Amino acid sequence: MKDSTLTHTGMIRLAIPIILANMAVPLLGLVDTAVIGHTGDASNLGAVALGSLVFNFVYWAFGFLRMGTTGFTAQAAGAGNHQQVITVFGRALLMGGFIGLLLIALQFPLIHTSLWLLDGSNAVEEQVKTYWDIRIWAAPATLATYAIMGTLIGLGKTKQLLWLQLFLNGINLLLDVLFVVGFDWGVRGIAWGTLIAEWSCAIAGLLMVMSHLRKPGERIWNWSAIFNRAALIKTLSTNADIMWRTLFLLSGFAYFSNQGAGFGDTTLAANHILLQFISFSAFFLDGFAFALESLVGKAIGARNQQLFNHAVKVSSQIAALTALGLMLLIVFGGATAISYLTSISAIQTAASTYLPYAAIYVLVSFAAFQLDGIFIGAMRSRAMRNASFFSLVIFIACSLGMTSLWGNHGLWIAFIIYVVARAATLAYYYTGLRRQLH
Repeated sequence: MKDSTLTHTGMIRLAIPIILANMAVPLLGLVDTAVIGHTGDASNLGAVALGSLVFNFVYWAFGFLRMGTTGFTAQAAGAGNHQQVITVFGRALLMGGFIGLLLIALQFPLIHTSLWLLDGSNAVEEQVKTYWDIRIWAAPATLATYAIMGTLIGLGKTKQLLWLQLFLNGINLLLDVLFVVGFDWGVRGIAWGTLIAEWSCAIAGLLMVMSHLRKPGERIWNWSAIFNRAALIKTLSTNADIMWRTLFLLSGFAYFSNQGAGFGDTTLAANHILLQFISFSAFFLDGFAFALESLVGKAIGARNQQLFNHAVKVSSQIAALTALGLMLLIVFGGATAISYLTSISAIQTAASTYLPYAAIYVLVSFAAFQLDGIFIGAMRSRAMRNASFFSLVIFIACSLGMTSLWGNHGLWIAFIIYVVARAATLAYYYTGLRRQLH
């Protein structure tokens, strides 16, 4: 697809593999849960659930390895600087490997702190330790894979991203069945299956990226460029901003869940179910945002204002229509989905009561996703950090007043204001970004 002939169909083709890859991510946990759920006891299932939660939270903090790599790669590709693409990839790969080794070195305080924060039985905690002690050795591979995925998105190789994710899930499924069903290893089998799958994915991804980057007769790694002091400082500064942005976002969702818990177990469960609808919608909206990251980065690298404007316009139009479709799906199919997710009538009633708020949230959230994609592609990480912080403050301030007046209704209204505030604060910075690009 030529950038100058970017169309709605072209954008959809670029985004669909990312959407499918996003949807494949939670399948990794579902496969582990399904296998152990049919072969183990409650403590085994609880251990896999809590162990996966700990790893997801730890790895989420380093999501900048994916986002930062995408932006830097796309800009280098847009500028036609092939050697810089390789340099960005090498730097991100080394950072991912280093952080992974650091996590291995800190594995004991990390797991003990996590178990202290989580409320699990002694039997579950022992199994979680077993799961952690094995799977933690895949940390360098997992974080290196973040860099690999960021590179593929930055280059617009979204189909390869999908194949890599399917490869990971396929290996994990086969090994789960072999180790748990065949060898009866229980939680150890789940951990070993995931460990081997994550290393296999990292190796396959490395070979995939190298096949795109390697050119005959050209030296692949320029170590002096990779360890260039100014470039390293810029990369670390950008990644630190993205990490803070991610932590502020996590804090917002954690605050929402915690406030909901204050209204009782039924409300907490209802809110959790509705958050699953929001997470499902994010798979789609993130797909268009990821595609926009690549196109915006290439446009900035090529200094192509027309490509930038056209990519933003086309992607935003499709994302808005997608958000509208998802909202209608929640409005008309939400009650049925709730009944599938729980058979407890009190929770069904509560979730149905607050369902319209989730639908409104999904509709208005597309703007925040799109602006995130623009700023990641443009590598304006400080603006993303500031916008996430200010919107979090607005959310907390609104919720304090609204929940005292309207209870959980007020919490949901504040949550909607939160995502609108994210978009509004980014839109403020977007005006300045456009002036700079012009």
